[in-house]
Amino acid sequence: QAQVVESGGGLVQPGGSLTLSCAASGFTFDSVDIGWFRQAPGKKREGVSCIKLRNDNTNYVDSVKGRFTISRDNAKNTVYLKMNSLKPEDTAVYYCAARPRAPGDWCLITLTNYNYWGQGTQVTVSS
Repeated sequence: QAQVVESGGGLVQPGGSLTLSCAASGFTFDSVDIGWFRQAPGKKREGVSCIKLRNDNTNYVDSVKGRFTISRDNAKNTVYLKMNSLKPEDTAVYYCAARPRAPGDWCLITLTNYNYWGQGTQVTVSS
């Protein structure tokens, strides 16, 4: 059964760092796009970053460029989101999602492209 499971959320002070993990199973790992999304209270879910596992191409939303880094560990079938210089506005539930057999050379951080979603992990940035 294909699934993704997030972990690593928590409470962090502004300016701090946190790394989220997304463990994927049931997929042919190198044919999948993995995306990270977030949803703040009262707001729509938005794309944050994605990685195409076939070639390691990545995309980021402008608000996190230079602060967040997406990476993967093939041996562990896991994708990470390293978040630095966190701001209160980064507070949200973070979700990872998988898009199997994704076409093209670049991933898209568009919600409707992803078929498998995790349960989410809370990230709170507050002093």
